[in-house]
Amino acid sequence: MPSNRRRRRTNDSFVVQQSFPVPRPTTNPYLVMLASSLDSIAGVTVRNFTWRGALLGSYDVFHVHWPEILVAGHSPLKALVRQALTVLLLLRLAVTRTPIVRTLHNLELPSGISGRERALLRLFERQTDLFIRLNPETPVRDDRQYALIPHGHYRDWFAAYPQRESVEGRFVYFGLIRRYKGVDTLLDAFRQLPGDVSLHAAGRPSTVERADDLRRRAAGDDRIDLTLEFLDDGRLVDTVTQASLVVLPYTEMHNSGGALTALSLCRPVLLPANPVNERLNAEVGPGWVYQYHGALTPEVLATTLAEVASRGPIAPPCLDAREWRAAGLLHYSAYLQATNAQAIRQLDAARG
Repeated sequence: MPSNRRRRRTNDSFVVQQSFPVPRPTTNPYLVMLASSLDSIAGVTVRNFTWRGALLGSYDVFHVHWPEILVAGHSPLKALVRQALTVLLLLRLAVTRTPIVRTLHNLELPSGISGRERALLRLFERQTDLFIRLNPETPVRDDRQYALIPHGHYRDWFAAYPQRESVEGRFVYFGLIRRYKGVDTLLDAFRQLPGDVSLHAAGRPSTVERADDLRRRAAGDDRIDLTLEFLDDGRLVDTVTQASLVVLPYTEMHNSGGALTALSLCRPVLLPANPVNERLNAEVGPGWVYQYHGALTPEVLATTLAEVASRGPIAPPCLDAREWRAAGLLHYSAYLQATNAQAIRQLDAARG
């Protein structure tokens, strides 16, 4: 790792301006653990996001995770204000030649956004100096710089919470409920499953209409328990550890913190088959990641549950490549790489 870096200021601190604010109970633990792992590195300072700090503060690198959050608002006026501030932020970063690093949590732009939002996100993309891939399956382009940093595990995050014994025949879904998460498909498939089994689907639906639809699908089957609200960490651990099998039937899955949560809590997980999940299966060891091809069916649920029940004692999932201490150091290295790339571009421009 380079040690003789140039400083924007005379002090010793390398300042990372993150795109997320001071964490709240609903903040993604990934962001909190990332900030903590960076703060543990001598000479590195992490700043949480405020518009004032991002526009007027002094820092070495801007790290953005979901740039669409910066340009969205709960009302048209608020969205317009945030979009104007984003333009100012990008101008400020360009003028001060501050590198942008972006973590590629998602492959595509969000659906249902305005043309103005789409244009700003494209501008953000063009101005980004380095992209962080969370797994090797994320596509790359020849004209971009990348760093590969695996998504860290959640073992330490959940270590303080008591775990429950798994309930025989219990399927569990947890997490934010969006259209692409496939919870409606899970409910429909489960209802066709005979026998003494149960399903607990827990998480906050993205819309009132989605919540109403799930209640209609679950009506009349007392084996289904719906908890349609945000789960704090203690309730999440309680819910997940009661599972015989966690089911995450996403129609789009590239980076899943949910799968890593289940594995961090030593619960097997059923996922749609794709190269990312096949890599995860090979990484953690046999008996933890199960995959299905095509549609989620009652037969898939029954067969996978039977496989889990018959597997016998096995070693815990191997998550050694996802330690947060290493992730923090790799992020720091990526920031330095982006800073050096920015300096090289400035030198090339000066040379004409």
